[in-house]
Amino acid sequence: MRTLVTGATGVVGTEVVDRLRADPSCPEPLTGVARRAPDAEVTAWNIGSEPPPPALSGHWDVIVHTAASTRWTMSRAEAVAANVDPLRAVLALADADTHVVHVSTAYVAGARAQEDLRGPEFEGYRNGYEWSKAACESLVREEHAGPLTIVRPPLIVGRRDDGRIARFSGPYTIIHALVSGLAAVVVGDPEGYAEISPVDEVAEAVAAAVLAAPPLTPRVEVIAGGGGSLRLAEMIGIACRTLNEFRALHGVAGIEQPPFVPPDTWNRFFLPLADQYLSPFQHQAVQLLAMFQSYTSMAVPFEPTRTVHDPGAVMETAVRHWAARKPRLALARPNPWTLVGV
Repeated sequence: MRTLVTGATGVVGTEVVDRLRADPSCPEPLTGVARRAPDAEVTAWNIGSEPPPPALSGHWDVIVHTAASTRWTMSRAEAVAANVDPLRAVLALADADTHVVHVSTAYVAGARAQEDLRGPEFEGYRNGYEWSKAACESLVREEHAGPLTIVRPPLIVGRRDDGRIARFSGPYTIIHALVSGLAAVVVGDPEGYAEISPVDEVAEAVAAAVLAAPPLTPRVEVIAGGGGSLRLAEMIGIACRTLNEFRALHGVAGIEQPPFVPPDTWNRFFLPLADQYLSPFQHQAVQLLAMFQSYTSMAVPFEPTRTVHDPGAVMETAVRHWAARKPRLALARPNPWTLVGV
């Protein structure tokens, strides 16, 4: 069985390749693709911007598409170039007998508050990334005639057992903001749901799809905690407590947990003040953190097909691993907000 994995050096792709290569039941050959190849085991291909290399020609039994830009600040045109066009290029390698396993995001579905929406450019989605992943799901359903599995993870953190992850992104921005002082407040509903998944459980869902018989009809796997997912207050509390345990071991004073501010109060009163008086760097941080608002205080959790159990332990392990890998940041003295021109 010939298997192709795109985004083989990314957060999900790295874990998927490791998981498949460790499984004796996974037939060879397994080919990983990335924009930059770190070694001979990975084929270099800037997907969507150049033709595929000759080594990728021929029939593929399974194509796992994990490659994507997860940047939330993309414009629609940037999101098309980063995510939609590459998927179209990957689908050109597939035929009617190829099982395509497409990694999407759980946030293409679920309830959205009115204040989360970003106008007509993204057709009711929160940002360019989310819109592009929905567009990709439509594209793969319309253009691929063969077997299809769509895997929808929530926010992804490190492995359940040791917190390891290929790259610190996404929710790790919140951890950094808490310890640096940039998160002077947490905007959101303390009782809102904050869905996370360890990366190894995302990879397990993908690997299970690769090794199983191809589905007769498109199958969707949703990885989430559902009703057992963390609430925002729990997530922030675990992050602060774990950071402070690490700081105490190194003789450094702990950080204070920031207060919660309801989104409406933030948007009406605090945001105008931030726009006027915060430094450019602080203002940029505020805008980035505000994007997490709707992801970490959902009114309704996802309905999983694969349930993430004990997400609190997952979050604690992820924070502990981040601190161990980023001790200078984890032990830094928080810098409080300052007002410019006051």
